[in-house]
Amino acid sequence: MRYTIAYFFAVLIAVTAGQADAAVGFRHFSIDDPQGRPIEVGVWYPTTMTPKLEAVETDRQMVARDAPVEGTGLPLVVISHGHGGSYAGHLDTATALANAGFVVAALTHNGDSWRDQSRPTAIWERPRQLKLLTDYMLGAWSDHGRLDANRVGAFGFSAGGLTVLAAAGGEPDLRTLPSHCKAHPAFEDCQIMEEHPLLPDTDIVWTHDPRIKAVVSAAPALGFAFGTNGLAAVLQPVQLWRAEDDQVLPHPYYAEAVRLALPTPPETHVVADAGHYDFLKPCSADLATRMPAICTSKPGFDRAAFHERFDHDIVAFFKRTLQ
Repeated sequence: MRYTIAYFFAVLIAVTAGQADAAVGFRHFSIDDPQGRPIEVGVWYPTTMTPKLEAVETDRQMVARDAPVEGTGLPLVVISHGHGGSYAGHLDTATALANAGFVVAALTHNGDSWRDQSRPTAIWERPRQLKLLTDYMLGAWSDHGRLDANRVGAFGFSAGGLTVLAAAGGEPDLRTLPSHCKAHPAFEDCQIMEEHPLLPDTDIVWTHDPRIKAVVSAAPALGFAFGTNGLAAVLQPVQLWRAEDDQVLPHPYYAEAVRLALPTPPETHVVADAGHYDFLKPCSADLATRMPAICTSKPGFDRAAFHERFDHDIVAFFKRTLQ
């Protein structure tokens, strides 16, 4: 799909109008991991309490911290961030979903976050950690009784895009990595693999979660490693996003490889002039100064305007598929 400037303005007006009276609650805590350190979590949800400007990691957001949850039978969306990210990397998408009546839980992946780069290539740990988050939200969370366990979706970006596909039933074949990286040594995934090589006797077990009923995957990492066999079990509706000018995970080895291998054609969006990191929320001035590599867009590309449409389309997809 391609979009005009008029589309951006129409979405901006619609989303702004729909959020005028909405309020979003926010909670920040950790959950136990029997195989490692506690996992950091952020949760956004509908509330009737008045929000105020609050610090959320390195950003600020209008939320009602620790407010009561409003509603029952609420759908749940879990979020997995990209390599070196955190639970707060997609807070604009989380807020848009909460405004639309979803409960959104995002985690910071131990071993592959901006604070902890100890095991970034142990990617099979990511879907396991994501399932722990879903287990917690549907079981131990204080407001789990307000959730509908039959309406669970998952959103992920980059390594998180791979994570949600794996959690939904996919299994990438990591034996394809050596030949891929021999041909494309400059690609980011191959650079990470060179710095953190997998041990030959590594025991790899992929964790799947049949409760996931719909998936949004943006710029999925290791797309080439799935193939038709690796994605044969992903029968849920999938919304797939690709940045046209992705220099980190270049076309056609990642999102396009997933598109071709899925058993059912996904709802595919190709974002003209976008780069890989344009799927991250627009950067604050402080973050843009400290991390220009992930905050700088192609000249003429408006990341904030794109995210109005991006969030709108994700909300519409989950509303349709998690009825």
